[in-house]
Formats: sequence, structure tokens, C-alpha cells
Amino acid sequence: MAPEAGPPPNHHAHFPHFAGIGGLLAALTFTVGRGEDADLAAELTGLGPGDDVVDIGCGPGVAARRAAARGAASVVGVDPAAVMLRVARLRRRSGVRYVEGAAEALPLPDDSATVAWSLATVHHWDDVDRGLAEVRRVLRPGGRFLVLERQVRPGATGHASHGWTPEQAETFAERAEAAGLGAATVGRHGTRGGRRPVLSVLARVD
Repeated sequence: MAPEAGPPPNHHAHFPHFAGIGGLLAALTFTVGRGEDADLAAELTGLGPGDDVVDIGCGPGVAARRAAARGAASVVGVDPAAVMLRVARLRRRSGVRYVEGAAEALPLPDDSATVAWSLATVHHWDDVDRGLAEVRRVLRPGGRFLVLERQVRPGATGHASHGWTPEQAETFAERAEAAGLGAATVGRHGTRGGRRPVLSVLARVD
């Protein structure tokens, strides 16, 4: 079915890539407090031994390393920011490799993954439909695709707007289905420590 019109789920598509000293500081900051989202992603996708994982927008590699620790057969972290990948590679872990790239042009072969996820990064994608087509290309039949985004208030600005409203999550789910990623479900998850709830979109390739 054709996706319905709605608020763009990549509303920060033109946010500048992380680079320089500011990018380095951001990368170091992102190494803290990201484990809860990584664990939620592993739970929702049913991650287990034998899975081949692609972490799209991996940043400093927190979720990629958690996937490897849970027994994934292989993990590839993809990020467009070289500074993020440099920080990720400082914490080496067997079974994880990092490559520079973007959601719209994943540097991976067809049918090479069983799990793909993008945690708090889809709102920065340049082109959602191209990114979804790439996810469909790299996922094998039965593969799972998950997106997590922090829930934000409609009309929020600045840093508070980096995430999704529930309506944006529904829009993304419709576009994932239109891209052939199977039926997509939207969920809402509480977090610890007073952090904003997390919205999820989960799809499974037929």
C-alpha cells in the first residue's frame, strides 16, 4: 500500500554530520547511557547466536558491542561520521567491524543480515525511502528491522525535537511496509531514570 502523508520521520535530515572536536565530544558522550536502548533493541528483535547484525548509525559502537556480547555471529556498525568510527574502534571487540557509510547506501552485500536496527538515528536520514530500500536489500527472508526513537512533543524545538512524535512513528511504519519490509508494528516503552519514553517500529521480512 502507498504510505499516507504525514510528518516526515527524518525531520533533521540536514543536521550537520559530527566532525572535529565537537564530534569527538559527542562521540564520547554517546558512550554513556546508551546501553538501555541497546538491550531493548536486542530484546525486541529476539537477537541470539547466529544472527548477523547491521547497526545503522552506530555512533561509538555501544549497541554493536552489546550485540556481539549476546552471541551474534557477526556485527557491522555503519556510520557516516569518521570521528564516531574512530571512537568505536578504540574499544575493540571480537566479531564487530565498523565501516563508513550511510543508510541510503549501505556498504554491504545483498541478503547479508538477519537483524538491522537504527537507534535514535532515523530522524537524521537524508532519504527515508532510499534507506528503507537498502535495509530491505541487505536483510535475508525472516530478517528483523527495528527502529528506536525517543518520544518528543509535537512542536518541540532544538535538542528536545531530536526524536519522533507518535504520529511520525506511524508514518515511518507505513513507509517501511511500502518498502516491502513486512507488517510493521509501533510500540512505546518506558525508560529508567526519568528519561523520555522510547517509540519503536519493528518489521519482519517475509
